[in-house]
Amino acid sequence: MSDGLDEPRISLNENLRRLGSAPLFRPSEAWRYSLSIDVLGAVVEEASGKALPQTVAELVTQPLGMRDTAFWAKQPTRLATPYYDSKPAPARMADPQSIPFGEGVRLTYSPSRALDPKAYPSGGAGMVGTAPDLMRLFEAIRTGGKPILSAAMAASMMRNQIGSLIGPRPGVGFGFGGAVVVDPAAAHTPESEGTWQWGGVYGHIWFVDPAQKLTVVAFTNTALEGLWGKFTTDLRDVVYESVK
Repeated sequence: MSDGLDEPRISLNENLRRLGSAPLFRPSEAWRYSLSIDVLGAVVEEASGKALPQTVAELVTQPLGMRDTAFWAKQPTRLATPYYDSKPAPARMADPQSIPFGEGVRLTYSPSRALDPKAYPSGGAGMVGTAPDLMRLFEAIRTGGKPILSAAMAASMMRNQIGSLIGPRPGVGFGFGGAVVVDPAAAHTPESEGTWQWGGVYGHIWFVDPAQKLTVVAFTNTALEGLWGKFTTDLRDVVYESVK
């Protein structure tokens, strides 16, 4: 099955058929990050009766004025060059490019996927855009959801939805659109309780701290330093030091 990063010649429905063969945890047994957002993308298609890119454009990116965000690069000449961690300096990605991702796991990247409208629309990994566009989205959610969500739905996006289960790390749960800090001390973070955060494997991170009225987005185009390297904690710490 595909994770939306490579360039398979299969449809979204075929990928979901393959995904359906994977085993699941019993409800409330454990939490694991997964390809569930790809499944939700297919649900949106069925509910709307339209292709996922059209629905996302009509309901999210157009109302917010996110002109550069779509499932394929609208202006290919503006697409940033992707890099990956290497010594003594980051190296330019090949196409495809295999990169270690945790113990015993590798990710296969196909940067050209962002230029191929025939690639299936991956709800979890398939979009490209800009930092200002993403800031528009997060600020809309942080400030109450208008014009895309009700206040109640926007609040639920930033609330832990997995109860006492451990999320990506101790002190962190998970919501409808990313991780949520539930115990800053256990998470070893200066972020406030309720901070909403996540990132992407091409090397970007973001966090939204409602208590501090703070939204931060960083695009590095370097995998995986820009997702979970020292850069990410250095950026977080200097932001909170400046807030103090």
